[in-house]
Amino acid sequence: MLQTKTGRRPLLGLGALTLAAPVLAAPVLAASVLAAPAYAQGRPITLVVPFPPGGSTDVMGRLLAEGMARMLGQPVQVENRPGGATVVGADYVARAAPDGLTLLVNSGTTLTLNPLLMRNLPYKVEDFAPISLLSILPFAFVLQNRLPQTIPEFVALAKAQPGKLNYGTNGPSSFNNIAAVMVADSLGIRMQDVTYRGDAQQLNDFLAGTLDLLVVGGASAIGPHRNGQGRIIGWTGDRRMPFMPEIPTFAETVPEAVAQTYFGLVAPARTPRPALERLAQAAGQALREPALRDRLLAEGQFALGTGPEEFAGFLAKEAVRWAPVLQKMNLRID
Repeated sequence: MLQTKTGRRPLLGLGALTLAAPVLAAPVLAASVLAAPAYAQGRPITLVVPFPPGGSTDVMGRLLAEGMARMLGQPVQVENRPGGATVVGADYVARAAPDGLTLLVNSGTTLTLNPLLMRNLPYKVEDFAPISLLSILPFAFVLQNRLPQTIPEFVALAKAQPGKLNYGTNGPSSFNNIAAVMVADSLGIRMQDVTYRGDAQQLNDFLAGTLDLLVVGGASAIGPHRNGQGRIIGWTGDRRMPFMPEIPTFAETVPEAVAQTYFGLVAPARTPRPALERLAQAAGQALREPALRDRLLAEGQFALGTGPEEFAGFLAKEAVRWAPVLQKMNLRID
């Protein structure tokens, strides 16, 4: 199985990833490679998204389902199972039959933050078989128009007023808060987080002027910027957005200021290797389609599409990325 073979649960995290293109080598896949095994013929594949409809993970899941269905010639459907910081959906897939028909579109929360933060997590990382690293999603700092509009000016203001600038989060252990703290620490500044139950209320308070800035990804960042309701001063990724080439990354100021989440595709452990490879090749081929890549990029995601080994290696290499950050923040969820 394509699992991390250690004596204990691995600590997973996410930092910079520099992949200009998917690493799957074959540009054209033979029909025999994508042919469904006998036990799976005619049966739909379910992609479980552990978030409600409408968010970045859901967007990835639905675009991927469309693309994979074309590649496989087999129905692929999305099923939303939100709850418990992705725990509900992840646990459901971990317990599913290892037949390649029930898969999880996971975010960095599922296999990165939860194993580090939750003492009573019902699943283990070893309960999943990696299939493909699908995309990378950086966050953006969206500032009020009344505030400085460049990174150096913003850093100077934050240093002059430590702890005064505030930003919204979905809780201390949410990925955007952890990313914000990590980037702020790299820049030598300190800000105040304000906890909300969801993105909608954060945006409402930002538009009302209550929040100084948003630390969000995807459409939540791009929308206010394009509507003139705020301005993105920088991205937390390792590259600029092609459709906003004028906006820098924080890493251009401080190389360590890279904090981005990812989306991956995993199956229950013990799923046969041929099924994993078939699914990875279908996902990779779908993500190489220009139309799908462009749609994801418009959502602030860099499409990748790796093989199982590359995804497993990515997780292993990133195992130590976030652990010291979380330890420094003294975060833990019982």
